[in-house]
Amino acid sequence: MTELMLKYFRDKQQKAQSEKIYDTQCPYCSMQCKMQLIEQRVISRKKHKTIGKDNPTSEGRLCVKGMNAHQHALHHDRIKQPLRKINGEFKPVSWEEAYQLITERFQEIQKTDGKDALSVYGSASITNEEAYLLGKFARVGLQTKHIDYNGRLCMASAATGANLTFGMDRGFTNTLAEIPHTRCIILAGTNIAECQPTIMPYFEKAKENGAYIIAIDPRETSTTNLADLHLKNKPGTDVALASGILKILIDLNLIDHEFIQKRTEHFEDVKKYIQSLNLDTIATDTGISLDDLYQTALVFGRESSGMIFTARGVEQQINGTDTVRSFLNLLLVTGKIGKKYSGYGAITGQGNGQGAREHGQKADQLPGYRSIEKEEDRKYIAKVWGIEEQSLPRKGVSAYEMFEKIIDGEITSMFVMCSNPIVSNPNANLIQKALKKLKFLVVVDLFLSETAKLADLVLPTTSYLEDEGTLTNVEGRVMLREASYPIQGEAKHDWEILCDIAQSLGKGAFFNFTNAEEIFEELRIASKGGKADYSGITYERIRKQQGILWPCTESNQAGTERLFESTFAHENGKAKMAVIPIADTKKPSINNEYPLYLTTGRVMSHYLTGEQTRKSPSLAARNFEAFLEIHPDTAELYGIKPDTLVRVTSKKGWIIVRSKWSTSIRKDTVFVPFHWTEKQNVNQLVADTLDPYCQMPGFKMSVVRISPIN
Repeated sequence: MTELMLKYFRDKQQKAQSEKIYDTQCPYCSMQCKMQLIEQRVISRKKHKTIGKDNPTSEGRLCVKGMNAHQHALHHDRIKQPLRKINGEFKPVSWEEAYQLITERFQEIQKTDGKDALSVYGSASITNEEAYLLGKFARVGLQTKHIDYNGRLCMASAATGANLTFGMDRGFTNTLAEIPHTRCIILAGTNIAECQPTIMPYFEKAKENGAYIIAIDPRETSTTNLADLHLKNKPGTDVALASGILKILIDLNLIDHEFIQKRTEHFEDVKKYIQSLNLDTIATDTGISLDDLYQTALVFGRESSGMIFTARGVEQQINGTDTVRSFLNLLLVTGKIGKKYSGYGAITGQGNGQGAREHGQKADQLPGYRSIEKEEDRKYIAKVWGIEEQSLPRKGVSAYEMFEKIIDGEITSMFVMCSNPIVSNPNANLIQKALKKLKFLVVVDLFLSETAKLADLVLPTTSYLEDEGTLTNVEGRVMLREASYPIQGEAKHDWEILCDIAQSLGKGAFFNFTNAEEIFEELRIASKGGKADYSGITYERIRKQQGILWPCTESNQAGTERLFESTFAHENGKAKMAVIPIADTKKPSINNEYPLYLTTGRVMSHYLTGEQTRKSPSLAARNFEAFLEIHPDTAELYGIKPDTLVRVTSKKGWIIVRSKWSTSIRKDTVFVPFHWTEKQNVNQLVADTLDPYCQMPGFKMSVVRISPIN
């Protein structure tokens, strides 16, 4: 063997010894792309690279956020030990000291202010096991009714709309694999190209196969560029738009009479109302021409199959539930649900936006999508948990309403897990005021977020690289995130922190878990018989099948790929159509004082409040500050030059951002992304009016005025 060959094999062996590969799953959007972190040691330095891994959902694809996710997980700013605020400064303390402080303060507060003075604010980014355990921790460990989570600000309208219409909420009624084969697609208020980039090939393939794509959005985006027809409607007019399409479908008899008769109810009521509407008025109100309204209805009504996808653009409104239901009416009258290549999809925002809302983090909910007010559900869960049914708290209030309770003095302490409510909630100034008023605030997080900075105690948690568990993706597919990367410093898993605190509070017997799989085994039992039934799913089966679609009730069942093929989830098996009066649409109107509509959203390189992505140099460099997207004609009208600072003011507050001229937005509308904080936090401008059904704030519908900063 030559010296050159020997050197080759030595180098290869050395590389193999210095390279480690960690299987994991992206911590960001609901696609939950499988990936691997490759860690190489070069001399004394570590190099990291993330690559995609094949799976049924993203098929090995990664977007720019996934490729750089490890940068925040390995960032030097990670909190690596408990921090207690002493005289206004954070000081490291031991876990024992931290737990003792929590126990003393929680018990003291409940003794003086009552059990419900404690509150829990959860997350749609944590695993199913941790979401389940957090709900149990609030109700058994703390015995408080006050628990809700940040998914209330994301998926509440879609979830409530689907539950009211179908009797059940799973993000997609079909699988992603069916999208390329459908004939007509309506994308209502979703910018998937920037928010869920790895889902785009499904829609691109559909277009290649001849599908007609209709996009509804006040802005031109990378997603609307894919569409055959872009309905660039006025913000807040989505109910009117859907009602106009529905009227044309009914008037032209492009409806499935047999499906309506056999599988729905309330159609005649809907028909009577819809026929009273005037299409010319709808065209004027929405800013959409009659030709485009007819084109939408004709294509969707005549095609043999069709799908409708909604997202935050139409859902994050104070009539978000009604808006979702108005689009679901279109599916029901045309019979495009419960069959091949036809159905509904709510494009979930957060990584575990689906699973996190199924197992007990919501104020009115118990595991398996059970109701906390329904006696049989309460009895079942009480039995699983080994408690008396009467000791189980009743319904609390929504996420934002908990902060109002703090202002009112009803809630005096909060436990926040993996969320940053001071940035993500509407009326952000009130949130800050509320958090400062608390007697005791505990935050569990990776970093000292804006919320964590106000805490009395901050507990370090593990990242997606370190924390194993299941998450339920956009399809409703339960996936297992493997995680074996070494834990950073003294950080602990979320579930481990909850079990430790429960033990310190004397409730350890109810939280006697040693790993995530043990928690999942209890979750399986707790969900059994519920609408979100995971009882037939195991870690072993997930590994073999690369994920299982719920409901899955038996260990030999493959899972449910398509919902509602023969019956809906209401007791009578029928879907409920809904009369959605356009006149009842509650939305702020532009006026002389506030002459522009404001809408918000994401940019591709950032995620939620930006706390993670802004820690990634590769992502932060792409978008390092917020901006105001504004039409050039509008900008000139208000004296706004390109790339200059602008003050944006609403009734709730003001921010300063940099102008970005764009002909892709309506002239009466401006857009600001929501990933930034302090005086760039657009949620400071958003009012605190809530959807009456699901308590969703109206993030996508504010009115503002603008002025240049000289």
